[in-house]
Amino acid sequence: MVSFSKGIFAAVGAFMLLTVPTIGNAQEDCHRGTLDVAYCDRNLDQLADLPTDPKDWVDPSTIIFTYTPVEDPAVYASIWQGFVDHMAEVTGRKVAFFPVQSNAAQLEAMRSGRLHVAGFNTGSNPIAVSCAGFVPFGMMAYKDGKFGYEMEIIVPADSDMTSPDQIKGRTMAFTSPTSNSGFKAPSAILKGEFGLKAEVDFTPTFSGKHDNSILGVYNGDYEVAAIANSVMQRMVRRGVIDPGKIRTIYKSQTFPTTGYGHAHNLHPELVAKIKTAFWTYKWDETFKKEFKKADIFVGIEHKYDWAVIRGIDKANGVSYDCK
Repeated sequence: MVSFSKGIFAAVGAFMLLTVPTIGNAQEDCHRGTLDVAYCDRNLDQLADLPTDPKDWVDPSTIIFTYTPVEDPAVYASIWQGFVDHMAEVTGRKVAFFPVQSNAAQLEAMRSGRLHVAGFNTGSNPIAVSCAGFVPFGMMAYKDGKFGYEMEIIVPADSDMTSPDQIKGRTMAFTSPTSNSGFKAPSAILKGEFGLKAEVDFTPTFSGKHDNSILGVYNGDYEVAAIANSVMQRMVRRGVIDPGKIRTIYKSQTFPTTGYGHAHNLHPELVAKIKTAFWTYKWDETFKKEFKKADIFVGIEHKYDWAVIRGIDKANGVSYDCK
């Protein structure tokens, strides 16, 4: 758990206090690594394995799908409609888009078996893997292999701040404790590069979502905030904000984007069809306009592609303890 704030501890712990699902391999003596006791990792890929007993496989008539909770869920229901229809055609099942308001709600939904396919944001991926049995297999990328986004620390255009070291003594907005760019990465960077610790050198506050932080800075409600620039760029393209009213004082290295995957106990034949839906989806104009920094879905390996994120978690003292 993140240790420097009781408020942060409570937010992170909100989904970790859930009852462990009673699935077939819960009592099995197996390798788990960071995985919860409900799961096994026999092949050492750092992901929850499919239960060994077929009676524990889930084969739903309606696939529940959700996207990481950023901005207005109603907007994303429309944006994802073409993909939802494509998945329904490929799998031969009904597919329902499930809008979620928070990372904790998304994690709880998969952990409790109410969510089958999802896109978890960068920072939530390792927690979803360890505590909710999430098995990521893809993310968005360009056809030339490029992918990712950067964390930016932003201020109002008329702010006197020009560098993160000037955050000292101020209040800084983060999104949520499970967000990579909205909390974990900036916390590690501020501590490692600028010697600034939350609640010691500055006061942290939480907006809940990237768009809230961006609008907070835009409207002068926040002095400074850490956000994912991919979200800000989408808001600019939709005309929600004028980029001239926001200024960036720090930009990070490139991080992997939202990871897409499935619940660990889905029937393998259904999983194969779900993956086919991702690999064969031809992006419609609405989808292309929204996710402008990508062209296709590409395969990922969580063990390797999310190593940088787990490193940031380690620097922040985060452990994937689901109790």
